[in-house]
Formats: sequence, structure tokens, C-alpha cells
Amino acid sequence: MGWWRIGTDSLAGSRFVVSPLAETIAALKTLHAAVGAHPGERAWLTAHLPAYREHLAAEPLDALLVRAALGATWNADFLTPTPTGERERSFEEEVAAVREAEPLDAVPQLEVAVGGPVPEPLRSARDLPHRMAGVLEWVWRETVLPDWPRRRRVLEADVVARTARLARDGWAAALDELSPGKMRWLGDGRLQVNPRAYPPRRVDGGRLLFVPVTPHQAWVSWEGSERFAIVYACSGALTGGTGPLVPEALGALLGGARAGVLVRLESPKSTSQLVALTGQGLGSVGRHLKVLLDAGLVRRGRAGRSVLYEWTEAGAVLVRAQRAGPPDGP
Repeated sequence: MGWWRIGTDSLAGSRFVVSPLAETIAALKTLHAAVGAHPGERAWLTAHLPAYREHLAAEPLDALLVRAALGATWNADFLTPTPTGERERSFEEEVAAVREAEPLDAVPQLEVAVGGPVPEPLRSARDLPHRMAGVLEWVWRETVLPDWPRRRRVLEADVVARTARLARDGWAAALDELSPGKMRWLGDGRLQVNPRAYPPRRVDGGRLLFVPVTPHQAWVSWEGSERFAIVYACSGALTGGTGPLVPEALGALLGGARAGVLVRLESPKSTSQLVALTGQGLGSVGRHLKVLLDAGLVRRGRAGRSVLYEWTEAGAVLVRAQRAGPPDGP
């Protein structure tokens, strides 16, 4: 397994960062795989995959580049620069790091990504980072930017929820939830970042960044010994108009829209996140939350400047009982 030994100072000074470039890279990885993790992603692929394939068909070298850069088990380093973490940057500022990567380093990094030689057209090209930046600009402009305000609300709400979990339950619990099955706190300052057999790395004195993305993707990156980033799929995935399945009986009891809010509160979420996930207006979500609060099905708590809502024990029992279906007859 791949693990990092994280110094106390690096862990204490870590922070969550919203990155338009990371969101775009995650979108590119999803387009490349052509597999959606949930109905919302599948709908997004249906809307954008044909144009993406048409775009690459018109640029065969770009198609080869994307296939190699995403690799078999590793991303080419120039594709996934580590955020600076100093301040929130625009996509244009972030993608400049891809465009300005050293061209002579591109082929060796591609060979690491694919685990062997890369096709001759890539070995002969001299503008691979610039080309990759162009692909990312297309993905951003055509598939991410139109929905960026909603994506950003989901990402920011995830950060608030993670920060609240960290304050309540500590680092071990917060980190174990980032990428279940892949990432876990091993104790003694060790964090498993993936299940692969990579050499351990030391994160001592460097800046540790956690970067949520809405597509179901995850990776790690680092910049020397100065910055390390863990990119993870956030808890509030973009589910389009579908979202978690609302049991029919629960919808009949509470109303479909109100039940749709309730089923999403297994993990804490803010009002803005619920607006982004459900597609309902702010006023409607607020009214539903008030009814659920008055009924004792959800509770609210403050994390910094944000108010988060989650199930009470009664809410959890109600939703899980309805998901399980009616009891068997005699």
C-alpha cells in the first residue's frame, strides 16, 4: 500500500482547497473512462461524451496524449500540478502550471504513467504540456464551467462538513472518510493514501492540502517536499435530478420534495449544499428543513459560519426502515 508519514506540524497546518483545475481534471478522467458512478454522472456523460469524443477525433495527437497521461495506475505529473494553497485561484491561473511545465520532462512522465514506452508521435512532439492545457481548457469551458456555480457550492459545503467532522471526531475519523476503502489512518503519523505498493513518503514541514471534487475520482500529487495534495470525491456528488432513491412510502408520508431533502442528510449538509443537490429553491429547502426540525427528524449545528443539518436518531430510523421496505406478512 502507498502511505505517507505526516508530521504533526504539517497535519496541524493542513487545509481544504477548492480547485477549478482539479474539478476539470476529474471531469476529464470521467470522460476518458466513460463510466458514471451514479445517475447524475451518467446523465452528465450522456450530455458531454459525444462532443468530447468528437473533439479528440479531430486531434489524434491529443487523444494519444490523454490516454497516456491518465495512464494505467498513475497520472503524468504535469497533468496534475499540486495547488499552491495560498489563495483560491481561477482556472486560468491554475492551468498555467500545466502549460508552463517543462516540455522535456513530459515524455519521461508519460512513460511512468503508462509503465513503458509511449507511442512515437508523442515522443517526437515538443508541445505536450501546451497541448494538455488545451484539452483541459476545452473540458473546463464545455463541461464544467456551465455548472461551476452549483459545483462550487457543493464543494464548499463538503469542506464545511469535513471541518465540522474534524473538530468533533478528530483526524483519524475525518481522514478515514475521505476515500473509503483506499485511504485510512494507520496510526503513528501514517496515512494510507492508496492501496498500491508505492514507497512511503515523508510529509514533514510541507503544506498538506485536501482538495474535493464532485466527480467520483481521487488521486494524490506533490511538489517536491513543499506541497502535498490529496484529491478526493466529495460527499455531495452532483446527482442531477435523481439523487438518492426516495422510498415511495416516505414520499407519500412527507411529500417527494421534503423526503428528497431528508434522505440526503445521512451526512451533515448545509442549506446551500441541499439547494445544489436537490435543484430546489432556497426558500423551499428552508421550509422543508423547518418542518423536519419541528418533527424531530433532523438536528442542526454550527460549524464556523455555516449551519449543518443531519439526521436525528428518529430520522435515521425512519429513512432506513423505509429503505428496507415493508415487513413480511404472516
